[in-house]
Amino acid sequence: MEENRIRTRLMDVTSIAARFCAVAEQTSDFTVLEFIKEMLSLLPRIYLDFSDPDLDLGDNDEYFSTYVDEDYYDSIRRRIEMLLGEHDVFLETFEEDMKYSDTPVAASISESLADLFQVLYNFVAIVRETDGDSLEGAYMECRENFAAYWSQTLCNVMRALNHLRYNVSFED
Repeated sequence: MEENRIRTRLMDVTSIAARFCAVAEQTSDFTVLEFIKEMLSLLPRIYLDFSDPDLDLGDNDEYFSTYVDEDYYDSIRRRIEMLLGEHDVFLETFEEDMKYSDTPVAASISESLADLFQVLYNFVAIVRETDGDSLEGAYMECRENFAAYWSQTLCNVMRALNHLRYNVSFED
């Protein structure tokens, strides 16, 4: 019974990750405000899904290929950058270099979202390519990377998108 519940939860996680990837791939189909709202609805759910203690399945010992090459990553980043225009840059307060700098460190929403796209697309692609047989291993690899580096990226870009959502007026 427990195994079925976990598998169902992992399929839900995969569905949310796939939705994030689809939105990133179809950026040009959205207005700026629609895109921001969609990202702000997905990012908190992704954070919760990859930090859920009930889904801590232990260590991953599988090796998985990557599916996002540099050109694909850059095409996603450029689409988001074009949509956001002048609103793509935000001040990064958690950057390690910030401690040693007299000037603010700028970050890019499009690059942050492309970074998230890369790990989530790889996760979804592994699940798809293995017909779900590697679901647990792919999730655990993604979760380990979440804890190591991309959770902070997610939080930072969510803060920047939140600022745009509630402090900038967009013409739709």
